[in-house]
Amino acid sequence: MKTLLLSLLLCASTVAAPPCCSTNKVEAGKVTDKSIYQVETEWTSDFGKKIKLENLRGKPQVIAMFFSSCEYACPVLVHDVRRIEAALSEGLRTSVGFVLVTFDVERDTVETLHAYREKLKLNDDRWLLLRGESEDIFELGALLGVKFKKNQRGEFAHSNIITILNPNGEIIHQQIGLNQDPSASVKALENSLTTSLN
Repeated sequence: MKTLLLSLLLCASTVAAPPCCSTNKVEAGKVTDKSIYQVETEWTSDFGKKIKLENLRGKPQVIAMFFSSCEYACPVLVHDVRRIEAALSEGLRTSVGFVLVTFDVERDTVETLHAYREKLKLNDDRWLLLRGESEDIFELGALLGVKFKKNQRGEFAHSNIITILNPNGEIIHQQIGLNQDPSASVKALENSLTTSLN
């Protein structure tokens, strides 16, 4: 597992430089050695369903880490993910998944995450809200290059990164910072979808 984590971390740190995180088409059903889907952790959705990251395989994913009680950066971050969703053509939008993973293992229960979904009216078919164990969250954060730290008030200081994964779970683009132009993320998704169809 340590070797896998090191390999994936090296890949994530050089996301813009192929062939580490290429968008080349691979054989259906195959997961490459640069895929985060190799990580065998189990997560729980806001519907109470147990899933592994490999269950996301098959279509591009837009993934961000957040916590639902955040009043500052996270609402903007989630809005930025929604801007990416809105910028996709209707035909492509249904072929992309959108994933929010919480840092807050104590307060973001299944019920809390589901209430968050309903509050924001996040599409049940496209959006997935996940919670996991602390060690799994730290591992995923490391793979995505997301840093976070809990303070004495129970709030989190954290990176604001939106990651685009191709259908095989390889990082192909990262949108860093808040209120960024979504066009590069949209382009990465369009290219990934085009490649997977060819």
